[in-house]
Amino acid sequence: MAHIIALPAWAHERGRGLNDVRTLDPVRTALVVIDMQCVFMAPGEVFGNPHALDIMPAVNRLAMVVRAAGGRVIWTRQTVSADPALAMPPWQYDLSIPFVQEAVRVMTAGNPSHALHPAMDARDGDGVIDKYRYSAFLCPAGALRADLQAHGIDTLLIAGTLTNCCCDSTARDGNMLGYRVVVLADACAAPTDAEHNAALLLLRLNFADVKTVAEVEGLLAASRTF
Repeated sequence: MAHIIALPAWAHERGRGLNDVRTLDPVRTALVVIDMQCVFMAPGEVFGNPHALDIMPAVNRLAMVVRAAGGRVIWTRQTVSADPALAMPPWQYDLSIPFVQEAVRVMTAGNPSHALHPAMDARDGDGVIDKYRYSAFLCPAGALRADLQAHGIDTLLIAGTLTNCCCDSTARDGNMLGYRVVVLADACAAPTDAEHNAALLLLRLNFADVKTVAEVEGLLAASRTF
């Protein structure tokens, strides 16, 4: 069952003064799809989440629309590395806990669970970036920022999972770095409706506009009339 989205009108109204995206320039817009990997989606995986499966059609549809409009599509993969330059601090993961040990193992690059889910419509020409922190902008490899700068991007559309972790972290940091940020309410997923809606509420108040896929499609379509 898809998320039941409950973002109150007062949150939209209060957030409008800080983040109100009314137009999109497609060539300066990137859809950043956060961590739609097997590990977060497939049944039986350590972080398997049925809500992430629910949003696959919406994410794929938006990726197609953004490409067709001339925008950029970037897919991130949450990744664990033992390389000292990329590794999390040693206190971050308690490997004595079997669940944590398994999560670290399967999120290592090259493990099948680390891959983008096979139903995700990643295309040649899209960016695919391994990130080593929850926020793609705080990843020490710096790949997302470099890609956005290389393509002249100033607006981010955030989709993927988890709404209340990596999507939230990336959206907040993108805002603080000067990007216009739109979070897609019906193309993000969390383990529960409560977590999903709590994240959307706080993002809308301070860090991002929150729109539906249909609303963003409308803005992209309107850009072609000028």
